[in-house]
Amino acid sequence: MSKPKPPLTVWRIRMAWAVALTVDAIQIPAEAAGPVGWFVGAGLDCVAMGALWALVGFHWAFLPSFLTEWVPYLNMAPLWTLAVALATKGRGEPAPALPPGPVA
Repeated sequence: MSKPKPPLTVWRIRMAWAVALTVDAIQIPAEAAGPVGWFVGAGLDCVAMGALWALVGFHWAFLPSFLTEWVPYLNMAPLWTLAVALATKGRGEPAPALPPGPVA
């Protein structure tokens, strides 16, 4: 059985979401630009894969996102955002326990 992944800091999760949303926001209109946009998208995919791997660590959701981004017009879906949602689900740091308050 595999051991659970360590919790991620809030900063790392927010940065991963920022990277994924930014890359998807750039790639969707770039994909409509034709072949030039495909090359821009391919470069962004490499940058996104490296940045997300550094921020979140390896996750299987990144591989299909990376591979399907290379297929023209399949890139119109926000696949990096979906991959980050799957990779960070339930991995945030636990909320600090609140001290007991006065009983009303």
